[in-house]
Amino acid sequence: MVTQPSLLEAKVATIRKRNNKWQVIVRHHSIGTKAQSFHCKSQAKRWAYKLETALEAGQYGKLCPSKITLFDLLTRYLREVTPQKRGKAPEARRLNRLLKDSISLYRLNELSPHRLAEFRDRRLTDGIRACQYDLVIIRHCINLAINEWELMLDKNPADMVKKPSSSPPRERRLSNEELQALINASSQTRNTNVLPVILFAIETGMRRGEILGLEWQLIDLNKRTALLPLTKNGSSREVPLSSKAIGILSSQSKRDAPRPFPINSNAFRLAWDRLRVRANVSDLKFHDLRHEAISRFFEAGLSLMEVATISGHKDPKMLFRYTHLKAEDIVRKLAKPCGDLDGK
Repeated sequence: MVTQPSLLEAKVATIRKRNNKWQVIVRHHSIGTKAQSFHCKSQAKRWAYKLETALEAGQYGKLCPSKITLFDLLTRYLREVTPQKRGKAPEARRLNRLLKDSISLYRLNELSPHRLAEFRDRRLTDGIRACQYDLVIIRHCINLAINEWELMLDKNPADMVKKPSSSPPRERRLSNEELQALINASSQTRNTNVLPVILFAIETGMRRGEILGLEWQLIDLNKRTALLPLTKNGSSREVPLSSKAIGILSSQSKRDAPRPFPINSNAFRLAWDRLRVRANVSDLKFHDLRHEAISRFFEAGLSLMEVATISGHKDPKMLFRYTHLKAEDIVRKLAKPCGDLDGK
């Protein structure tokens, strides 16, 4: 194995090739030992030079683990990284909640896997999903600080904390009685866009953000389609519209607005929460309406690929849980002659 000196006379770094990668090892009294691997030698040299230059100038250590807290990192992440994301609003809410938690007060050299595990167990009382989100944000924030903000930390403590297992997929269906209760309770809602949004979600399987962001210029009433240029999975999709969906849009077309449902996300969320309470369906989540719609598509006889085209699921396997196949239904099909298995 060949070891080469770094570019500076200080020679605090060595560069060596290992397992088809170029590894840089920096040893210095102010940071101990720090290592990084690169695909090419030039990248390794640049990183070593940058680090050694900062060490010589006394500039390295602005993010010293003993002087900076998780609060400091999360605040910078919220200011510089979150605004660049499509999901910036929900992530900002999660980060602001994290900033109020006692875990954010620890300095980075005190933020051990044990302390993060205690935070995980405490956070689990608010639900597995919320806990997973928080751990992912903390892990990504520290990794970013190590890789790009020159945080002098050899290992990310969040990498050593076991993530909680995901809960079983939610199977909540909307009964006809519950739908009627929502319709009746909507008469007390001042914003008349709320009920149309709910009914449109059940007809199309579209997500809340997709519905609220839908624009008239993306809707073709003649073709009976709605174009979603950018969806959760990063690609566009064209949603076919049922007769009921067209009817809902037609009733909304009388409004002089660029969008058929002119209500912002926060206003809708507050109105939706109040409506659930009045309708006595507090456990119903808006995303359950998407589940209801997809389940109805299968019950109407649409194939797996047809439903995937509507819902935007890239992996059809993700739709298996919506099919609700019952053993007795399959038995009845198997009891038919081979030529009748398709229901003919």
